[in-house]
Amino acid sequence: MRAKRLTLQQRRDIFQELVTTQDKLPPLNVPRSYKIITEKYEITEAQLKQIEEEGLEKDWPPFSESAQEQEVG
Repeated sequence: MRAKRLTLQQRRDIFQELVTTQDKLPPLNVPRSYKIITEKYEITEAQLKQIEEEGLEKDWPPFSESAQEQEVG
């Protein structure tokens, strides 16, 4: 599969859906969440790993949202 170019917003959306999908699946089911997201968005696993690393590094939602909730609460 050829890697496709993604905008910042697309990468952020993919990251958020990856995190949400992992939260819904049983623990230790990361490979299944990767498969679901790569098929849905037609991206490679390498792209998804890069998006995941970028999202964690830049504290993208939903992580930034939960951090804000903890500060308020």
